Amino acid sequence: MNAAIQLIDPETSQPQLQDAVEQVLAIAKRLGASDAVAAVTLDRGMSVTARMGEVETVEMQADRGVSVTVFRQAKRGQHKGSASTSDLSTDSLEKTVAAAMQLATYTEADECAGLAEADEMATEFPELDLYHPWEISTEQAIAEAIACEKAALDADSRICNSDGATVSTGVDLTVLGNSRGFTAQVLGSGHSLSCAVLAEEGGDMQRDYAWRSARDASELEAAAVIGAEAAERSLQRLGARSLKTAQLPVLFDRRIGRGLISSLFGAISGGAQYRRNSFLLGSVGQQVLPAWLSVSESPQRPKGPRSAPFDMDAVATREQTIIESGVVQQYLLGVYSARKLGLKTTANAGGARNVSVTANANTQAELLAEMDTGFWVTELMGQGVNPVTGDYSRGASGFWVENGVAVYPVDNVTVAGNLKDMFLNIRAISADAELNSNIACGAVLVDGMMVAGG
Repeated sequence: MNAAIQLIDPETSQPQLQDAVEQVLAIAKRLGASDAVAAVTLDRGMSVTARMGEVETVEMQADRGVSVTVFRQAKRGQHKGSASTSDLSTDSLEKTVAAAMQLATYTEADECAGLAEADEMATEFPELDLYHPWEISTEQAIAEAIACEKAALDADSRICNSDGATVSTGVDLTVLGNSRGFTAQVLGSGHSLSCAVLAEEGGDMQRDYAWRSARDASELEAAAVIGAEAAERSLQRLGARSLKTAQLPVLFDRRIGRGLISSLFGAISGGAQYRRNSFLLGSVGQQVLPAWLSVSESPQRPKGPRSAPFDMDAVATREQTIIESGVVQQYLLGVYSARKLGLKTTANAGGARNVSVTANANTQAELLAEMDTGFWVTELMGQGVNPVTGDYSRGASGFWVENGVAVYPVDNVTVAGNLKDMFLNIRAISADAELNSNIACGAVLVDGMMVAGG
């Protein structure tokens, strides 16, 4: 293995980062902070991209950093200041904490600012199987990327160009501590393989991609499989047409269906609620999804893409149902947003983790048959989502479907609606979710959307 990409050794790195956290907390106390938080991170990795059979980029990453947040007690609430540095020397830590303390003199006192309560903080740290370093050399990563792209280029003579294939691997270690005695670490890894190619026929050129990620590289599909999938997806898009404007059922492909759940989470996040910029204001106890549909999170699932025993506030994570039988059970709250709303934190500082969505169909193919006639969206463009009103309007491409079968590819259309209606009009979700993402959601069939052609 290349010396340049030596992997993090938790036996040697953790004590150094732990010492930096302890130094920061001691300095903050000496300088008069009523409370303090320190997070020290170390990450190392490699990314290799090959294009048209040649190495395009080789990037090595080795970063570390310290972020400090201090609180200064006032008559009503606390002043807050934050600073960061990449230098772990004692002199640098002194200056960084002093800078945070100085910044705290400029901020308004806030009754909601401060650490979590002691009884909310994590005290148990189960082994979550998050650390699986990939012992791959630069030369091996290059060969893997070239093989992935070659499989795509060799698939069909109409595959005319490539945006490249990329192999990435990395490991990271974070130590979090605060002035109320909490200290813990999370050590993890992440690896991915992707390929994007272009197909051309009769002057029509189309691009598509395939991508996989995993904590354990042994769980990635073979490079040739990913390359062949990228080619197949690009070829299927050749000969795309537009559509006449109509109100139709729309099937969001299993690669993009999770985006709807992400929009839902944005609307019920604590920040959106207390700032009052959500189309789902005051929605706890309200029906926002069909009665058959529930959404939950499992933050401590082994090998999960966002597994952790605690959130960014050091609060213990737990398995919980966010939407049950279509009804909102809770907002996604960190300590600050919970206090702003007069509620208790749900351990979601930093968002939900390892989200699961109820499915009422086995596969995407079943949903195509269920839809019968409509628009199957495989790619979305633009950011046309209004978080305040829920208005939704995005450029889309995909396939026109008749009798449950894709008839021809579609491009240059817009799908539009309002998220409140779209959520309630979800007819079905497939169980064949891609597991690359924090949100495991299959294809989503939504009735009554407006599809506008060019």
